[in-house]
Amino acid sequence: MVNAQPRYTKEEFARRGDEIYERDICPHIGAEQDGRFIAIDIETGAYEIDGDELAASDRLRSRHPRAQIWLRRIGSRYARRFGPRYRPVTR
Repeated sequence: MVNAQPRYTKEEFARRGDEIYERDICPHIGAEQDGRFIAIDIETGAYEIDGDELAASDRLRSRHPRAQIWLRRIGSRYARRFGPRYRPVTR
C-alpha cells in the first residue's frame, strides 16, 4: 500500500476540499445523504460516500492510492466535533 504523505499545508488542504465539495459535489447530493461521510481526493475530485468514514476512505484509496483525502460529514462543515457542546439551560 502506498503511504500518501501530505503535500499541502493544512489551510490549503481544507480550502481545496471545501471548494470541491461546495462547487462539484454538494449540488448533486440529496438530503437523504445527510450525516454520512464523504471522502474527497483534493487532487482529482474523486469521492466516496459511506456511513462509515473508514469504508469511504478505503474505497477511495483503492481507486486512487496516492489520494490526498479530505473528510467531512454531509450536511455539516466538519467530520467530527471536539470539545463541549453548549446547550441552553432549561428550568
